[in-house]
Amino acid sequence: MLNRIDLRGVVRDPRRLLPRAQLDVSVAVERIRPLVEAVREHGYPAIREASVRFDGISPERLRVPVETIRAAEAGLDPQVRAALLESITRARKVHADQRRADHTTQVVPGGTVTERWVPVDRVGLYVPGGLAMYPSTVVMNVVPAQAAGVRSLVVVSPPQKDNGGLPDQRVLAACALLGVDEVYAVGGAQAVAMLAYGATVDPDGAERCAPVDMITGPGNIWVTAAKRLLRGVVGIDAEAGPTEIAILADDTADPVHVAADLISQAEHDPLAASVLVTPSVALADAVDAELARQVPAAKHAERIGTALRGEQSGVVLVDDLEAGLRVVDAYAAEHLEIQTAQAREWAMRVRNAGAIFVGAWSPVSLGDYCAGSNHVLPTGGCARHSSGLSVQSFLRGIHLVEYSQEALREVAPHVVTLATVEDLPAHGQAVSARFPGDDS
Repeated sequence: MLNRIDLRGVVRDPRRLLPRAQLDVSVAVERIRPLVEAVREHGYPAIREASVRFDGISPERLRVPVETIRAAEAGLDPQVRAALLESITRARKVHADQRRADHTTQVVPGGTVTERWVPVDRVGLYVPGGLAMYPSTVVMNVVPAQAAGVRSLVVVSPPQKDNGGLPDQRVLAACALLGVDEVYAVGGAQAVAMLAYGATVDPDGAERCAPVDMITGPGNIWVTAAKRLLRGVVGIDAEAGPTEIAILADDTADPVHVAADLISQAEHDPLAASVLVTPSVALADAVDAELARQVPAAKHAERIGTALRGEQSGVVLVDDLEAGLRVVDAYAAEHLEIQTAQAREWAMRVRNAGAIFVGAWSPVSLGDYCAGSNHVLPTGGCARHSSGLSVQSFLRGIHLVEYSQEALREVAPHVVTLATVEDLPAHGQAVSARFPGDDS
């Protein structure tokens, strides 16, 4: 079922040989630019028109009433409630350890630099609602923001026809469990524009969503395009593309597990990438056989099959695990599983991945929900330079520079010299003026 790319004996850069699903975000940016500008200028009427056009829903008001959010929690299935609470507990445990402490460095006697870590003030969290509903994404966005100390959180999620034009009930319930009560039934580029610029959210113009300082959370190409367009107006976490899994495996791996894990990510989207990297032809053959058995039995078999047959998915045959390591580092997958002998040793050598899942008992789906890690991760090779969502995403480092008169006097000649070299004499004078009569 999977395409095969044979890199055995190949010494070229594997990055050039591994195709990815291509999304032309730049074209999408121009498509959504008029909508974003309309939201900026007109607020509610523009958002409502977009909701009618894209969601088939004509909302009277965009903000979800607090009592509706609480009712969603009250009506939550007990098993779903228990699972969400476990996910929240584990995520809070991991993210609590990520909070950085302020630190003061004494550079010289009388001269210190303190680095303060200050949370972003107001954050907008996007929760998708297309092919699937994602209450887990509420957890993954809200928990690190709360751990960072973000003062104001607002969740946006697309309205659902089968829920009376409100976001999915389980998404609302997750918001309630986390104490988030500012939620809007808005999706797509119009939601990103509303968060970035602020907008009226009712027909009377009496209620307004205040603009945020940062937007996080995954979405479709239109959400991604709006985030690119508005970068700089607000901070954004990343431009999320189709989900990816790469599995580095040898002949110790169980093909049943490998096939199931490839399927699990293909289930998200027809453009999802599922890649197996292995030196074992026997394993590749066994995984193909398992896919042929497991895919037809899956609920979303058509979507999965499309993803697995796409050029973005396949089996990459390599000479050995060393070559496989080079391939997965070049690919820089959103999710990387290591299913080999001495799996942790190989995992510790990986340089590029959004998250690494080590051994046969750490599947990606564990990380999606209950590992305690965050599932908002870099895609499209961005793991070569970017990290997944964490407490650090919501913190800003601010330096406090404190020098005494004598500490400044001691370094003044150096400041003046460097200002002179750069032909910025006023910079030097700003120091010299404090010490009239000194040679410096």
